[in-house]
Amino acid sequence: MYSLVRRCWSRCLLMNLPRCLFGSSSCGEIAIVAGGSDKNGHVLKCAEMYNSESGRWETLPDMNMPRKMCSGFSWMGNFYVIGGMSSHTDSLTCGEEYNLEARTWRRIQNMYPGGNRATHQSPPLVAVVNNQLYAADQSTNVVKKYDKVNNTWNVIKPLPVRADSYNGWGLAFKACGDKLLVIGGHRGLKVKSLFCILGILRIEIMEDQSGM
Repeated sequence: MYSLVRRCWSRCLLMNLPRCLFGSSSCGEIAIVAGGSDKNGHVLKCAEMYNSESGRWETLPDMNMPRKMCSGFSWMGNFYVIGGMSSHTDSLTCGEEYNLEARTWRRIQNMYPGGNRATHQSPPLVAVVNNQLYAADQSTNVVKKYDKVNNTWNVIKPLPVRADSYNGWGLAFKACGDKLLVIGGHRGLKVKSLFCILGILRIEIMEDQSGM
C-alpha cells in the first residue's frame, strides 16, 4: 500500500485467497478485489474487501459467475466488475454490481457486449469520470460512454492511439480528477490527456520524442 502522506510503500496483510488476473477498485478507505485465477489456474468467483484503517481483509459473498481478466470500478457508491473470461476459452458479456449496504451481487446482462472476444485480449479498459462510465474499445479504437438507463454504449470520440495493435495490452485508460488519461498505445504517439468539457471530449496529444 502506498501512503500519499509518508510517500512510501508498506506491505499489507495477505489476502485470504491468493489470486491473479482479478478485477479491483478502491473507494475511500476500502478496496475490493473480485474473481481472478488461483495458483492452480482455477477461475474464481469469490471476492474480498480490504480496509486500510483496520488493515484487514474481509471475505465477501461470491459473485454469480466466476471470472478472470475482468475489470473493476467503483461507481455511484457500489462496486462493479465487468467482462473477463469464465474459463480459459469463454468470454463474458455480463457485468455484476455489488451493493455494499445489502452485501449482494446483481448480474447485469450485456453490460459489456464486446466481451474479451479472444483469450489474448486485455481486460476491459474502463474509467469513471464525473459519475460517468467510459471505456476504450480495444478492437475499434474509440472511446465509449455507458448509458446506464438503457444498458448501452455510445461512441464519443476516436482514440488518438491504436489500442488494437496489441489487443489493448500496454495501454492505460484511467480517471484523474475530471480527466480521462490514456497512456501508452501504438508507438509514435503519446497521449497527454483526454478530458470532458461541457460534455465534449477534447483530445490533446504529444509526439513521442523517445524514438521508441
